[in-house]
Amino acid sequence: MSPNLLVRYLRKPASEFTRADIVRFCVENEVECINFHYCGWDSKLKTLNFVIHSQEHLENILEAGERVDGSSLFPFIEAGKSDLYVLPKYRTAFVNPFSEALTVDLLCSYFNRDGEPFESSPEYILHKAHEAFKEVTGLQMETMGELEYYVISDAEGLYRVADQKGYHESAPFNKFTDFRTEAMRMIAKAGGKIKYGHSEVGNFTDGGRAFEQNEIEFLPVDIEDAADQLVVAKWIMRQLAYKYKVELTFAPKITYGKAGSGLHVHCRFTKDGKSMMTREGKLTDECRKAIAGYMDAGTSLPAFGNPHPLSFMRLVPNQEAPTSLCWSFSNRSALVRVPLGWLEPVDMAAKCNPLEEAMDKDFSDKQTFEWRASDGFADTYLLMAALCAAARHGFEMPDALQVAEKTYVGLGVNIHDKGNRALEESLEQLPACCVEAARELEKDRAIYTSHGVFSDAIVDYMIRFLKAFKDGNLRKELEADPKRAMMMVQANINNG
Repeated sequence: MSPNLLVRYLRKPASEFTRADIVRFCVENEVECINFHYCGWDSKLKTLNFVIHSQEHLENILEAGERVDGSSLFPFIEAGKSDLYVLPKYRTAFVNPFSEALTVDLLCSYFNRDGEPFESSPEYILHKAHEAFKEVTGLQMETMGELEYYVISDAEGLYRVADQKGYHESAPFNKFTDFRTEAMRMIAKAGGKIKYGHSEVGNFTDGGRAFEQNEIEFLPVDIEDAADQLVVAKWIMRQLAYKYKVELTFAPKITYGKAGSGLHVHCRFTKDGKSMMTREGKLTDECRKAIAGYMDAGTSLPAFGNPHPLSFMRLVPNQEAPTSLCWSFSNRSALVRVPLGWLEPVDMAAKCNPLEEAMDKDFSDKQTFEWRASDGFADTYLLMAALCAAARHGFEMPDALQVAEKTYVGLGVNIHDKGNRALEESLEQLPACCVEAARELEKDRAIYTSHGVFSDAIVDYMIRFLKAFKDGNLRKELEADPKRAMMMVQANINNG
């Protein structure tokens, strides 16, 4: 039942695709073109197109890869020594959903002139982070993203609904249901493991335009595959928006007083394919140690997850977006939320379907915990790498369980309530701007550079990049000058 046409045709999971499989699919289906995709430093998916001349040509493309200009893709590569190789990852192959000619697309990895992985590629940094995590913990890390976005269109034909009350609305009160479901189908055909989609809280009209917030959420998969899926999903959604003649943005904030868009990341740890998140209805020590790592690295993670001044227009007190370093169960004001996890041994399906006999079935493998600060301006690979490094750090902290206990906030406690002011003031706060995030990254540098995950050169570059915004007082300035704020939004609305 896989929507991925290659999986269906080859009758094997994508993780088992070989070069011979790709060649066979192309030959037997008369595929005309191959596309290579890879991310540059701006985190957008780049494309290299090939027209296939023969089977020999196809095999050469898949075996040898191709050269690209690294200096045009990464700002820290000098033009005098800029060549990089791009080599396709066969497990990522999918049929292009937009091309008129039958075309197979593949994501690529970068290699240097010595035939070694390009150390500074975000995709390879994530690979190193995951390898270090597995070595230290003996576990595999899985993640899933919640991809929030706004569709911007003419307000004509829009059903009027209450401002900022768009959560889980159905058509016709959700204007872009068809866009969302078509995007989900295309992403699934490209190999994305989608959990569900729905409309989100944000919806409003302004100046004859409609702004409608939606979300597509994924299932937990290997953290490296999760990053690949998100960059492909963004690429598909932007292409589809062009087809629909609407504008689509992952910007963290598009106007004051309205819901911003995040890129929440759920995490799960497995061993031999079995979830290690809960035991006898409670979170395991392994889970709590990873959460402690997020608490300890919490002020520096925004350097990777919120790398733009607009990110900090979303991360403001008294909103649903988090600002305090704490974690809790089912609490959206916390930085890390542990959502409902089917931990009670109750067959709810049988209770609402009397014809069904109650079963004793364990659904606790669904349990995750959610990092809630990051947004769609983040480089997906660097964000996942940083989260992986912070989780590993939690396992290496001798006092991890004590840190987890100290930063826990009780179920149902709203940190931003006036009655909880003392609690909020006792908690460490997230940075309020890129400059502060850069300082925190410098302080926590060793978390990311240990085990050779991030190089010092990349961390130094990130620090310089963030400091260059000079946004120490920008949030206050923009609050006092909404027109300037909206100019910044418009100038950066297509980032990420």
